[in-house]
Amino acid sequence: MEIVAAADSDERGLSLLKVVNVLQRVVVFIHSFTIDKFKGNLQRPSGASQEMPHMGEDDIAAKVKDICQELVLNHEAIKEVCSCLQEEINRGLGKDSNPEATIKCFPTYVRELPNGKENGRFLALDLGGTNFRVLLIELGAKCTMDSRIYAVPQPIMVGPGDGLFDHIAECLASFIKERDLGTELLPLGFTFSFPCKQEGLTKARLACWTKGFKCPGVEGRDVVELLKQAIARRGDVRIKICAVLNDTTGTLMSCAWKNHNCRIGLIVGTGTNACYMEKLEKVELWDGSTDEPPQVIINTEWGAFGDNGCLDFVRTEYDNTIDRESINPGRQLYEKMISGMYMGEIARQVLVRLVSDGLLFGGYASDILLEKGSFFTKYISEIER
Repeated sequence: MEIVAAADSDERGLSLLKVVNVLQRVVVFIHSFTIDKFKGNLQRPSGASQEMPHMGEDDIAAKVKDICQELVLNHEAIKEVCSCLQEEINRGLGKDSNPEATIKCFPTYVRELPNGKENGRFLALDLGGTNFRVLLIELGAKCTMDSRIYAVPQPIMVGPGDGLFDHIAECLASFIKERDLGTELLPLGFTFSFPCKQEGLTKARLACWTKGFKCPGVEGRDVVELLKQAIARRGDVRIKICAVLNDTTGTLMSCAWKNHNCRIGLIVGTGTNACYMEKLEKVELWDGSTDEPPQVIINTEWGAFGDNGCLDFVRTEYDNTIDRESINPGRQLYEKMISGMYMGEIARQVLVRLVSDGLLFGGYASDILLEKGSFFTKYISEIER
């Protein structure tokens, strides 16, 4: 049987080497008649030598490629990463080894995939980054969706937990009012894309915040109950929360509705994570029913892969700087290496290194390029396109 993986990515074309090559071509074109004119508004990066190397275009291109090469894994390194990943997943599935495992492998309590015959109207709430979505989904002969994206302002991302859930409830109420759904009691699926210990289909305790969130008073608590309390404080929303799940599980379920061979859900977006269907006999943490079907979707939470040092052999100076300057040093190291929240900053650090070595922009950088977080991941996609 063909096994299908459902991948959901909102950050495309993350090739640092392509970005640098494109920028290099631009610089070669404009360097001869712009760098002298604007040098007064530029500066050498801190710690860079004041002596500028004299190199031809071919030498510059070769050195750029050499510097970026450490971000490109060879076949043997990829095999070693795969071996480490398999080992950490097995540790996460084990009852005795799970407490020390970096990949926690949380059972989701979702044991069956859609068969394509489901029908009805449902609400979905998807929180997992700086934006969240509210959706109205109608399943029948075909699937139709009506959705709206709402922002999560930075002060709410790091403010009190009640403030976050009040904001979600307010946006949910606005969505329902705009579509005149107030008289219906609609079932709602809550996608909460942060590490949680699931205790049932409608109960999940937040293990830790990731992706720039740090709301106090939420870790260790049931996020479904917190959402219910926020809705109750409003008194104008009628919904029934039927399930809480991770975005990887949602990705797997949505793809499986169309392709019944799908068994893996993969996210590479603001953060990164994966889930897959596992045999119950391999899940030592399972405390639910052992009735048919003998399987359960496992939420790996692989963003923490490498937190124990097993990926140090592929980590670069840029990865170490990203981690050191983050709000959660030493945690979610794999996520910081590959996800959209950090990829732009990795690219910026590479560009600053190239400027420092005299390989880009005549060795001079603007204040903006030297500012942390100024190079967004979306620029990589735009440059590659």
